[in-house]
Amino acid sequence: MQRASGVWISPDARNVDSNPGPEKTASDQELIAAINSGNEAAFETLYWRYRDWVVSLAFRFIGDPELAQDVMQETFLYVVKKFPGFRLTAQMKTFLYPAVRNLSIAARRQRDRYQPENPFAEHLETAWQMVEQPRFETEAWSQVLESLPAEQREVLLLRFVDGLSMSELAMALEIPVGTVKSRLHNALAKLRNDPATRKFFEE
Repeated sequence: MQRASGVWISPDARNVDSNPGPEKTASDQELIAAINSGNEAAFETLYWRYRDWVVSLAFRFIGDPELAQDVMQETFLYVVKKFPGFRLTAQMKTFLYPAVRNLSIAARRQRDRYQPENPFAEHLETAWQMVEQPRFETEAWSQVLESLPAEQREVLLLRFVDGLSMSELAMALEIPVGTVKSRLHNALAKLRNDPATRKFFEE
């Protein structure tokens, strides 16, 4: 295990099958208060609560499972350094998203020696396979999504894959709520009008 700022983190989440923390029912705010008080078990619980989401999000940007695991570790080390004294003023996913995004793009840039114009483009099908919706035809969806501007696609995925609200999206992306609504509206309009995805809006 690695230790930073008085908190332990498991170095390889892939080898552990269940959340070891004793406070599984505590809210994020309660866990953060406990971590600020030096409770290491509370951090383990928070870690396991968001580990899989962080890995999935990192993979969406990078498309490399090993690098996604590295980004996950870097993300939680970033979180550790916020303690003691950390105050969560939004949903945890909203707080984590910018860190995961920036670390993922940096990792991909280091690997590929350039910053991709569109970090989502190559892995859209995998991203949609993460949505437990068997009626989705992932190939059709990924092709249409790939045709969307990156900013619209990012908002769409965060809203319907990651479940962020409009206000949480605005906070995570550091843009006005009106801009979020506009991007989402334009993205959905494209999906409604495209022959490959139109049928999903006709029910």
